[in-house]
Amino acid sequence: MIKLMADSTCDLSQEIVEKYNIGIAPLRIFIEGKTYRDKIDITADEFFKLLPNLQELPTTSMPNPEDYLTIIYQAMEEGYTEFLCICMSSGTSGSYQSAVLARDYFYEHNPDTEIKIYVLDSLSMSHGSGWLLLKSAKLIEQGYSFEELITFNEQHKTRVKHFLCVDDLNNLIKSGRLTNAGAFLGKLLKIKPIMSMKNGKGAIVAKERGTNKALKFYVEEFKRRNQEDLTDFIIIGYSSDLSLAETLKMKILAETDFSGDIYIMQMGTAVGTHVGLGGVSMFFMEKEKT
Repeated sequence: MIKLMADSTCDLSQEIVEKYNIGIAPLRIFIEGKTYRDKIDITADEFFKLLPNLQELPTTSMPNPEDYLTIIYQAMEEGYTEFLCICMSSGTSGSYQSAVLARDYFYEHNPDTEIKIYVLDSLSMSHGSGWLLLKSAKLIEQGYSFEELITFNEQHKTRVKHFLCVDDLNNLIKSGRLTNAGAFLGKLLKIKPIMSMKNGKGAIVAKERGTNKALKFYVEEFKRRNQEDLTDFIIIGYSSDLSLAETLKMKILAETDFSGDIYIMQMGTAVGTHVGLGGVSMFFMEKEKT
């Protein structure tokens, strides 16, 4: 049996995690001297209520190798023999390296094992790695073997398209994504920077004035970029404002011919630390670049 694993930045809903029995290694969040495990000790809603009143921006740390090993050993007791761990981009966190250390430790202490462990660098953030996980779960249901699953993810992981815009630029300023001057101009003109992933790191790819134009950009880019035979579902993410995600879903249904599932899922505390309030994102499989 194949066990899917990830770090908590995949931001999949608890319903999906439980449905497919996905093992989640939590990141740690440090908030004004206290340590929380992402989605275990503090919920996303609790975090976003705290965020506006915090004096300092929270920080995060990667899961420990022990977190991954615990998932592996517990799943072995349930009969799992093959493990695919899909981690957030190694360009933005040490989560991938921590999973690699856990894998190496396991093989070192179990030299004769027949257990298979593969750690994938998704080159994605948030629901980008979540998209690959959910797709993998669906492919397992279709009968994909462990090797076929690895091949699919390695071949297609760079084509998971990310779009993210935010309402509050402060967290992006503090994390170094925007200069103070650029942020001031953005606030003054209500400019929304739209980010995507490039070479495993976040990058601003467009700027739109106002939320409506930002969401229109998402829809137009989806129509232009979508790989129809691979995108059987879309994930829309949000940080603190569910209505933004719902508005985007309605626009997709009204303005495109997409007929697959559209999942709305909240970003967790680890991702929310950097995104801040008012974030809305979209994830799908884009056409191969020619």
